[in-house]
Amino acid sequence: MKSNENNLQASNNAAFEEIVDIIERSREKIFRSVNRELIDMYWEIGRYISQKVKTDKWGKSIVKEFSGFIQSHYDGIKGFSPQNIWRMKQFYEIYAENEKLSPLVREISWTNNLAIMSRAKSEEEREFYLLLCSKNNYSKRELERQFDSALFERTMISNEQNQLFIERSTGLSALRDSYVLEFLDIPERHKEKEFRKAIIANLRKFILEFGKDFTLVGEEYRVQVGNKDFRIDLLLYNRDLHCLVAIELKVTDFKPEHLGKLEFYLEALDRDVRKPDENPSVGLILCAGKDDTVVEYALSRSMSPALIADYQTHLPKKALLENKLRELRELAEEESFSDGDDEG
Repeated sequence: MKSNENNLQASNNAAFEEIVDIIERSREKIFRSVNRELIDMYWEIGRYISQKVKTDKWGKSIVKEFSGFIQSHYDGIKGFSPQNIWRMKQFYEIYAENEKLSPLVREISWTNNLAIMSRAKSEEEREFYLLLCSKNNYSKRELERQFDSALFERTMISNEQNQLFIERSTGLSALRDSYVLEFLDIPERHKEKEFRKAIIANLRKFILEFGKDFTLVGEEYRVQVGNKDFRIDLLLYNRDLHCLVAIELKVTDFKPEHLGKLEFYLEALDRDVRKPDENPSVGLILCAGKDDTVVEYALSRSMSPALIADYQTHLPKKALLENKLRELRELAEEESFSDGDDEG
């Protein structure tokens, strides 16, 4: 009798969860619909103000008068301060001629639009954060954290440096060669066990750094090969790419022998854990530091879908990353120019 009651309760709970999913999906649709209407309104007001500035020479005094008129006409209405009205004008003028980005701005909140407008320095960077916000539904705090950690620069640097290796597996495109884990609050000198436990204790923030498509499968995930057990430090799953992601944690600099262990784990996962409809597993060695030349040598002969990344326990200096990205792109342009000369 007790067993039947437990089975009935489990069945009811599963049904309740399905209903919660329906409610959450509906709430999300309602929010997105209301948000699009709000952004459209700001867009139209921005266009109107932009035209008035050009044709009728509207300036600060008229916009201030207009702000007062709106707020007196709609008692208690928010969002129509003179500063915000000028932001609507700026918003319209930034995206009006951009058919690629203008649909994206309607998919995220006005608060996040303002953050991207004020902090992104190029059209490429604006597109990056617009897509990221739209896909991951970032809160204001989450988006600010990505700007503070220079996610755009780190991602672009990873793409430049790891382009050859990423071609081996689409799963590697979800990984970078540098991660910022300032939220772990661990001592400068720490052991691998402390490192792993701090990640699990701050899992939500760790997943935010990796990307919201990642979920945790297990900590010290056990794989059995022959008569021996082996444990993967962290095993994640990427829902978008449909693949397992094995992560080995190293509190020392990368050593070539680390790669052999990870390759062994990937083989075990693909043979014994991966489901038929999933893509091949990919791996990441997350270490305290790495020599790029040593990494390049180690990966060049390896055909395994793996990358080497380092981690920082403090926010990076954005200016240094901007300079590094610029140098990499200039070098790529020089190599492309040189290849063109050779063909000639």
